[in-house]
Amino acid sequence: MSRIDTILPADSLEFCPLPSATDIFVVGTYKLEEGVLPLNDETDLESIPRISKPVRSGKCLLFQVEDETDRCTQLQEITLPAVLDMKWSLDLLAIADAEGHIILCHWDGENQQLDRVQSLACDTDSLCLSLDWNKFKTGQTSDKIVVSLSNGSIVIAAQPSTGLETTDIWKGHDYEPWIAAWDRWQPTFLYTGGDDCVLKGWDTRAGFDRPAFSNKRFSAGVTSIQSNPHLEHIFAVGSYDSTVKLFDNRQPSKVVHEAQVGGGAWRVKWHPDSSRRDHLLVACMHDGFKVIDFTAPLIADSGTSQTSATISRFDSHESLAYGADWSYAPPTKAGTLIGSCSFYDHLLHLWRA
Repeated sequence: MSRIDTILPADSLEFCPLPSATDIFVVGTYKLEEGVLPLNDETDLESIPRISKPVRSGKCLLFQVEDETDRCTQLQEITLPAVLDMKWSLDLLAIADAEGHIILCHWDGENQQLDRVQSLACDTDSLCLSLDWNKFKTGQTSDKIVVSLSNGSIVIAAQPSTGLETTDIWKGHDYEPWIAAWDRWQPTFLYTGGDDCVLKGWDTRAGFDRPAFSNKRFSAGVTSIQSNPHLEHIFAVGSYDSTVKLFDNRQPSKVVHEAQVGGGAWRVKWHPDSSRRDHLLVACMHDGFKVIDFTAPLIADSGTSQTSATISRFDSHESLAYGADWSYAPPTKAGTLIGSCSFYDHLLHLWRA
């Protein structure tokens, strides 16, 4: 098992889904540095706000898993503004940064490196908080990305033949929308959630004047959303209130199941293999990383009592549990490889569950 110091605080981790590159993963880092202003007799006081503006710096770190001992080697690092989220679409990696950009990088398997191919400025006065490719089910390519911005806006960007460009932008939330995610079964539908404690659904065919639904039954901010790629209609929602709630999008006001996970649920990731369709990886912020098994049928109108259990947990991190993902590589007897990273202790771990 690997334990690596990422130097800067780590907050995002994503394994490559490309069949020829399942041993590849990336880690994003985020460092906030307060502006330093050396005062002297010649200091122009009018320039203080500009000079003292905080600097958010980061890197995208590229790793390769070496063998079944689960050791890994760093192949590359790309210096960027602070990284808040990353997502793969096969061999194309999209990065959300703290200066309002989406950065696209292409995986070059022959040279074992990421090549930066394009950058799109969504709003340079805001942070890109999250992003997601519009992938229909699993293993598909996509030409659309949804992005949430710290000013409350939601952006859809498309990648036509001329390159990535913004196609839609609207005010989605009153406070920071921590997460935006497409539905894996309906390519015209997406979800957003934010610090206003609201979960919203949006049908892109109907415009963005108002959401398709708005669920305000949260006691804290909505932080993470992921549609189950194996079970139509089901999606998981994480919150600062230390719960993961499952919903059926046919009845989005009704919670199918609620699991207490400890800490805030910053990221939720369904297992990529359909044989483990009920297993959800959760980054629990103040309470480590856990795998939750939702064993009962996940259908809201089934009348079945929903149950869940923590089947694995990893507590070797010493700080906020933020980034986590399942590997797409075949499992061993010990289970599927998982990567996790934490913030203030800037640690990366590989483990299995």
